[in-house]
Amino acid sequence: MASVTVSARSDGAPARAGLSVGFILTNNFTLTALSSFLDALRLAADDGDGSRPIRCRWTIMGTKPEPVMSSCGVPVARWTGFEDPKGFDYIVVVGGLLNRGPQLDAEAVAYLRRADEAGVTLVGVCTGSFVLSRVGLMKGRRCCVSWYHYRDFVEEFPDLTPVADQLYAVDRDRITCSGGSGVVDLAAYLIERHLGRAAAQKSMHIMQIERARPASEPQPQPAVAAVAGETGRGEITDERVRRAALLMEQHLNDPLAIEEIARRLNVSSRQFERLFHASTGMSPAAFYRALRLRYGLWMLKNSSRSVTAIALEAGFADCAHFSRQFRDFYGFSPSDARQPGGGGVETPPVEALWLARDVLPPDRRLFD
Repeated sequence: MASVTVSARSDGAPARAGLSVGFILTNNFTLTALSSFLDALRLAADDGDGSRPIRCRWTIMGTKPEPVMSSCGVPVARWTGFEDPKGFDYIVVVGGLLNRGPQLDAEAVAYLRRADEAGVTLVGVCTGSFVLSRVGLMKGRRCCVSWYHYRDFVEEFPDLTPVADQLYAVDRDRITCSGGSGVVDLAAYLIERHLGRAAAQKSMHIMQIERARPASEPQPQPAVAAVAGETGRGEITDERVRRAALLMEQHLNDPLAIEEIARRLNVSSRQFERLFHASTGMSPAAFYRALRLRYGLWMLKNSSRSVTAIALEAGFADCAHFSRQFRDFYGFSPSDARQPGGGGVETPPVEALWLARDVLPPDRRLFD
């Protein structure tokens, strides 16, 4: 596939697009991150719905013509080789699975360094922040990572400053994004920056997104962190208990029976109760309930959804049941949580996340 073209001036010379973006795909990149960014650009590039690259230009670059495999198994081929970096406003590195071998080859790394020397803003989305950090291009800059990869980042880059409590971070000529739906918000920010608010709103509305969230919007984080911290036991080290907590977090709105969790861990219910209490000081049922209530608290503080909708999302049968359990646990009502001060309970900082990187092997991580 050829690179998309830009419009021409009346004298026949090519016109510079209002926003020009080059993409570099890592091995096992996240397809959603790429497609979300591209769709936002194409919808902003044209007044109609023709996807004509009039106001935006974008291309996918690479060293070799062979397709790069995404983390979900869909291959994507480059459109062009590496173009003059000065022709782009941004060069975006689309990351994906970690620890699956080299993410970029030497030629791609050399190109990123050339772009840096040319003063082009480099963008890392998903684990693209790891890629830029690994090649020494994030020194002295804030770096946004997903809460899920916060611990991985701290361990690998102790001298860098990770941010895992917001969607993306802009630090001079570096922009990093935690991934997921935050990629659309970042794309809208860049579109508005270069083409105006109307173009950004057009993209969002066609994608049926009400508004673009600002960079400072908090990432949805797991309630597991707070509940584990509240036990006073520190990091949970028993692998079976960690896996059980992960199962609980994956089934907040459709709670699993404790017997079912034990069965999935291949232990008896009685043994599971003993293991869990030894690690957390709580029974599995109490921990699970606290986990769902903490998730409800997070939604109360960070969304405008009704208490009834939050109750159902947190796995409670109805609003009354949720409100009663919530008041017993926190000492104030769900409506009080939405008042200034929120009952004095703060959602936990991402540094408190206890979820270890080896809960699942790297090739099965949920949020890569």
